[in-house]
Amino acid sequence: MNLFDYMRENTMEKEAPLASRLRPKTLEEVVGQQHIIGKDKLLYRAIKADKLGSLIFYGPPGTGKTTLAKVIANTTSADFKQINATVAGKKDMEEVVKEAQEYLGMYGKKTILFIDEIHRFNKGQQDYLLPFVEDGTLILIGATTENPYFEVNGALISRSIVFELKPLGKEDICSLLERAVTDVEKGMGSYQAVLHEDARDFLADISGGDARAALNALELGILTTEKSPDGKIHIDLETASQCIQKRVVRYDKTGDNHYDTISAFIKSMRGSDPDAAVFYLAKMLYAGEDIKFIARRIMICAAEDVGNADPQALQVAVAAAQAVERLGMPEARIPLAQAVTYVASAPKSNAAYLAVDEALEAVRSTKTTVPVHLQDSHYKGAGKLGHGIGYQYAHDYPNHYVEQQYLPSELSGRVFYHPTENGYEKNIQEYFAKIHGSKSKEQEEEK
Repeated sequence: MNLFDYMRENTMEKEAPLASRLRPKTLEEVVGQQHIIGKDKLLYRAIKADKLGSLIFYGPPGTGKTTLAKVIANTTSADFKQINATVAGKKDMEEVVKEAQEYLGMYGKKTILFIDEIHRFNKGQQDYLLPFVEDGTLILIGATTENPYFEVNGALISRSIVFELKPLGKEDICSLLERAVTDVEKGMGSYQAVLHEDARDFLADISGGDARAALNALELGILTTEKSPDGKIHIDLETASQCIQKRVVRYDKTGDNHYDTISAFIKSMRGSDPDAAVFYLAKMLYAGEDIKFIARRIMICAAEDVGNADPQALQVAVAAAQAVERLGMPEARIPLAQAVTYVASAPKSNAAYLAVDEALEAVRSTKTTVPVHLQDSHYKGAGKLGHGIGYQYAHDYPNHYVEQQYLPSELSGRVFYHPTENGYEKNIQEYFAKIHGSKSKEQEEEK
């Protein structure tokens, strides 16, 4: 390293964002994530013993994925290389592999390659790494905000241990904010700033577990606020609220938060909680979710979870879907809210959904034939084959019902649809009881 490189690195370190300057260098300095780096946990022991295998850190932004990688870099005896998948290409990886092979040959030591945003690599780029991970040339540490089981090569996943990082708790972020205000060397201690308790709690809460967002807001507040007559910079609640204009929403339309939110949305409708359902609707709309996707999920829920307990639910959901396409946002939020609250408030039955799945299983497992009397007889010669003979026209009988075999003989007596006691399905039960009962009465009279 020449003098200019040293001066550049020294300047960058001093001018780096607060979140970067406060990044821990040892495990003991790391805040939160005790479920994976507690002293009795596997990752803690592996880092301390310098016996790491390939790892993937998965979690929302600001939870410490890069921080843990930097801690490993400071403690390992292996050569540590870092690339970012957003800007790195195959040439960059080839250079790392070549250096790793030389390092292994010269010193007998492995190379740890940390790839930030690894989900940004395409399949070909990920495949390139696989043989070098397999033969031990590289120890891979990947960091991703996306569910790795969706975005990372399955072969790489199988050769790695996945550690999920959780959003930091409010107390953890409060601790980081206090450290940032008082730390003279790495933080903002030299500015003589005072972080009011209510402002601290507000930033810790509104950041949504993202330490970086909270620290960036604090830094902005300190750098843009004038000193008070007492010579100190006061970060009060008003100042803090100006630095974060709106709550950080944990939602990514292509990632795990997407699936978690839509799951909660559907389960809230199914669970007859319109308040929770409309909340998750609002969260998805706020985050910019595709309104047509939301409409499709409401239609599915109306059919799967409401079904014949309220047949109108599907009509409402379909009408909302049509309205959404014609209206667009922001007006589309209104028919969506109407459909969501209707489906959530409707009586529930999954009897139709269970019926078709059970019937599909019967189709897969049983070879059947259509009963002869139900077979098509609308062609010349059908009678000679016996097709349609013996069929009884239901409208010729009382209650427009006559008992006859409709199911294939192989499935005779099977019941797939079991109407519940909820909503309109209770009427269906009563109708079945009426027609079956009247038929039984007629049969008794004939006897």
